[in-house]
Parts: sequence; structure tokens; C-alpha cells
Amino acid sequence: MDTHMKASRRQFMQHTATGLALAGFGHSTWAQQSPLEMTRIVVGFAAGGTIDLAARRVAEKLHPGYAKVAVVENKSGAGGQIAVLSVKSAAPDGATILITPTSPLSLHRYTYKTLPYDPVNDVVPVSGAAMFDYALAVGPLVPASVKTVADFLQWCRAEPAKANFGSAGAGSAANLIGVGLGKAGRADLRHVGFRGSQPAILDMIGGQIAAVVGPTGEFMPNVKAGKCRLLATSGLARGKFTPDTPTLVEQGFKSLNHVGWFGFYVPAKTSPETIRRLNSGIAAALAAPDVIESLASVYMEPMPTSADRLGEMLKTETLFWEALVKTVGYTIEG
Repeated sequence: MDTHMKASRRQFMQHTATGLALAGFGHSTWAQQSPLEMTRIVVGFAAGGTIDLAARRVAEKLHPGYAKVAVVENKSGAGGQIAVLSVKSAAPDGATILITPTSPLSLHRYTYKTLPYDPVNDVVPVSGAAMFDYALAVGPLVPASVKTVADFLQWCRAEPAKANFGSAGAGSAANLIGVGLGKAGRADLRHVGFRGSQPAILDMIGGQIAAVVGPTGEFMPNVKAGKCRLLATSGLARGKFTPDTPTLVEQGFKSLNHVGWFGFYVPAKTSPETIRRLNSGIAAALAAPDVIESLASVYMEPMPTSADRLGEMLKTETLFWEALVKTVGYTIEG
């Protein structure tokens, strides 16, 4: 775990810069080949969230060079597992693409008794997509006097019946961060799973649950509207887009330092040539100024990578989550 904890945003940005530099080189190659009739990008979470936005912006750029028609399908449930299962079962012809956070492919092997797919062999990496910080937000159920993570944990201990948090699903990275926070702060912080961060946030701002852990960008419209407030972000340093929000590390929770990211994958047995062509298309999409601006609007930064590099990053993530699950003593779901 130590190696992962010391990894900084700078390392992520180095790989991003390389990917963006190669985008122009690859674009002419993939655009000259005959496009597919149709491609679909499968998202394992509800429409309206940050991963959904990233998928839609890339889909727009894959048309018409990679495919004549490019659509996004939301297949939410089981913390993203339904989407992985859907892509696993698709033809390995480049027409079905998965965009997913790392959890279903790295963390879930340690937080579920069984998985309906092999996270190593049923889908293969294509390219990184975007990176982001997680955040802890609280809603109107939590008093305005709660301004720090320590304040929140103290309130949880004083109000055990209200001490809960939501996330995009049981076994997700956000779930583990929340569990880790409760353990470190000696508070019985109960988890409530949802089919995506947005449904969880709706319950939080409605006063049904106290807090939500999720990608920072998921919260910001409601933060700006005064409906919820951020207590912390998860990166090693304060986020590029949230310089006024202290990190969990700053507030004493060093073991919860984590930069989240999404990646693109395709079914196993997809040809290397198809993967290279799709990788070039994704890199070109993520290099487009309007896509960079759109990602920034939801507090994300583009993260194109080679397929090999994405595979290496996923292995590192898997080791990180294995260690954290053991540290917090997470209870395996069904």
C-alpha cells in the first residue's frame, strides 16, 4: 500500500501529457480506416453523473471516424458489475466499449463473495479516460456547525441513529473510503448503497441520509446552490478545482489518500489492431479542447494512456484495495 499512497497527481499527469501528445499522431491513422456502423459505450451507473458525461463526450468524438453511430448505454446496478457483464458477453469486434471506474475490476474481488465475470480475463484495457478526487459531502441532516471531518465524526458518535453515508454502490471505492473513515475515526458510520452517486446525493440534500462519498464533480452543482457542503477531498494534495477544500490527508487520514480514475475496456479476444485503433480515437477525443473543458466543468482531468499502461495501473489499484480491505476489515457482500 505504501507505494500507492506515495503516488501523486504528478505521476497521473505525466501519463496524461504523454497520451495527449500522441493523440494527434494517432488521429490520422484511425480516421483513415473504414468506420464501424455503430459502437456503444456502456456505463455502469445512472445517467447524469461524471462518468456518464465522460462517456458521452468521447462518444461524440468517436463519430464519424471510428463509428458512423456512437451511443451511450446506461446499465446501472451492482456497483458497475452489470455493465462489465454486458460487455463481457458482447462480440469482440470493437463495437461494444466499457467505461468504468476501477472498482468492478480491482476492488470487487475483495468485497464480493463471487463475481459474474473474471476481472482479469473477460475484458481487456484500451485507454485511460479521466481522473478525479473523491469527496466527502454532508447535507442538511448534519448541523452547519460541522465544518471538518473531525467535527463530522464527533457528530456521528453523538448521533448514532443518523450516522450514515451513501455511495454509488456496495463494494465501490467510495464505499471503502467511507468505511475506512468510520474505522479511523472510531465512528459507526453505516453505508447506504445506491445505483450511482446522483441518487445518493438526492437523498442527502433531501435529508434522508447524512453524507455521501463520491467523485467531487458529482456534488458541485448542489454545493454551489448551498444544498450540501464538502468537508474533504481524497487526493494527496488539494484538488486543482477545489483549492479551498482540505484533503483527508491534511485532516489526519493519511491512509485514505486516493486519486480515482475511469478507463475504457473491450471484450477479451478483441484484436490488437482494433484496440490500437480505438485507443487512438479515445486519445484524440480526450485531446479536444471542448472535451477538456467539459471534463473540467465536472472537476475531472483527461487521462489517456496506452493499453499496457492502463493494465499496469489496474494491477496497482488491485493491490491497493486488497490492502485497504484487510486494514478496515470490510465485510464481504453477497
